[in-house]
Amino acid sequence: MVVDTGSSLSWLQCSPCRIYCHDQVGPVFDPAASASYRPVSCSESECNSLDKDVLSLGSGQRFAGFVYGCGQDNEGLFGRSAGLIGLARNKLSLLSQLAPSLGYSFSYCLSTAASTGYLSIGSYNAGQFSYTPMQSSSLDNSLYFVRLTSITVGGRGLPVSSSAFTGTPTIIDSGTVITRLPSNVYAALSSAIAAALREYPRQPAYSILDTCFRGSLSRLAVPAVAMVFQGGATLRLAPRNVMIDVDGSTTCLAFAPARRVAIIGNKQQETFSVVYDVGRSRIGFAAGGCG
Repeated sequence: MVVDTGSSLSWLQCSPCRIYCHDQVGPVFDPAASASYRPVSCSESECNSLDKDVLSLGSGQRFAGFVYGCGQDNEGLFGRSAGLIGLARNKLSLLSQLAPSLGYSFSYCLSTAASTGYLSIGSYNAGQFSYTPMQSSSLDNSLYFVRLTSITVGGRGLPVSSSAFTGTPTIIDSGTVITRLPSNVYAALSSAIAAALREYPRQPAYSILDTCFRGSLSRLAVPAVAMVFQGGATLRLAPRNVMIDVDGSTTCLAFAPARRVAIIGNKQQETFSVVYDVGRSRIGFAAGGCG
């Protein structure tokens, strides 16, 4: 399943796949094989043809009446996943449905190919994290807004005003790959990275990525980059969190300019433990979270 903090509804592909199911790892869920599955009619409060079933977690806990979507037409960029775990602040999300039993918090580590990640609902080791307050925004009260205050490259802050960061709302989203920054912040970051990597030949833009270089990430001397949030919580990014190989001969800066909302994407979150403590309105980061 795709872990998505920007989505409310959890859903998975369901047989008989009346319209379309993409290829996934493992068998497609068969509602007919579930003794506890029950369709929800449009007249019920959950509405919109969602479904109820018993959700069982790896810890052996079972939760009756779990509401989720049973997809018969599944189109989009979901890789080979079976579906999506919605973790936004909405009553339909997996978090909200499990919070009365497990607590209103969750944590995860998004893995690389060389590590193993996790998703945990409920209690966590509070002492291992540094925290930033959750922010509120009228744009969407189901999303997780944070305040990015600065970015450093090689230990030096970008030459932009503090208002360049705070003037654009910022969300953290596990379902978005590439981080989007306010346009003037992105321009300053791009210039700083280009200056640090000036000995490497430039390459043309690749899709939304316009700061690209010839060669693979393993051959580039990528400078240290840190993203600092209100309260001092800091993501100290490894080269793999800063750059991304887009083909065999090109690597690009894994950031892009934002439009209306800035986004802290999952490329920058990889291998960090991230906790969303909704009950205490804070988000925490800890390095080295994946096994």
